[in-house]
Amino acid sequence: MTKRLKGISVCTLALLAAILGCMRAPALAQSDAVTAGGDAQWQTELAAWRTQREQELAAPDGWLTLVGLEWLKPGVNSFGAAADNKLQLPAPAPAHMGLLTVNNNVVQLLAPPDGFPPELKIDGNPAREGELTVDNRKPSTLTWHGLTMVVLNRGGNFALRIKDANSPTRTSFKGLNWYAPDPRLRIAAQWVPYTPPHVEQIPTIIGTTLDLPAPGLAQFTLNGKTLSLEPVLEDPTGKTLFFILRDETSKTTTYQAARFLHTGIPDKGLDHPGTLILDFNRLENPPCAYTPYATCPLPPDQNRLPVPVEAGEKRYAH
Repeated sequence: MTKRLKGISVCTLALLAAILGCMRAPALAQSDAVTAGGDAQWQTELAAWRTQREQELAAPDGWLTLVGLEWLKPGVNSFGAAADNKLQLPAPAPAHMGLLTVNNNVVQLLAPPDGFPPELKIDGNPAREGELTVDNRKPSTLTWHGLTMVVLNRGGNFALRIKDANSPTRTSFKGLNWYAPDPRLRIAAQWVPYTPPHVEQIPTIIGTTLDLPAPGLAQFTLNGKTLSLEPVLEDPTGKTLFFILRDETSKTTTYQAARFLHTGIPDKGLDHPGTLILDFNRLENPPCAYTPYATCPLPPDQNRLPVPVEAGEKRYAH
């Protein structure tokens, strides 16, 4: 016999509960959210990625150690801690470490009159005179104790980037600020390849531009709006897409200039329509959020979203 509760059968109650449960189901129509298959695994992987990011920032040569960006002039540029150097380094660097000569697109390292200071190394070996590699992906690296120095090409001009493992920004680092993980902001976007791909001019915070390949568009729906983002390739031979974007949270809780997102390649490659996962929980701040000496790219107009993306890294609190 079916049990009754004040005239209503248990079966009827179960049916009503099922109907109400359906009515209360969260509406994901606002986005192309992907169900994080194995939510616990997704949470674990995201937490591990965030931990790794903090460790890389706080590493002895991470972005928190950047203490200088000195522009080189044509001819001879002396560098060291003494006041008579053209490029002055923070103490306790040696008074005169070396000379950087610029002749057209060639940068050479020369010894000062008294020779290179002990323990100055280039790419891990004792310092020697010669031409430096100024490729932005793998430049020649000068080190002396906690100091790390590289010469970089920025729009045809050369700059000496200086990092100090004992910088106050690093020694006082207390961690990053994040939005709580939200699986609804892990989105399946439609990949629309450009035919042919084109080169995008990306502005930078110092007023220069970077010419980077743009292979296509990622289109998706968020907060009831159909949106698109255009990635670029930092390394044309790599397997990572680089999104430089800004959204409405930049006015309140996230870094004002931009945030970055790195993703894998679409499921059917760059040259064919397909699907690409955008996990906005992995949005990160650019280096210029931590130091005034970085030369960060800025989002092109098409990557300035008219909606808030409340996910990923928030503004950095010094």
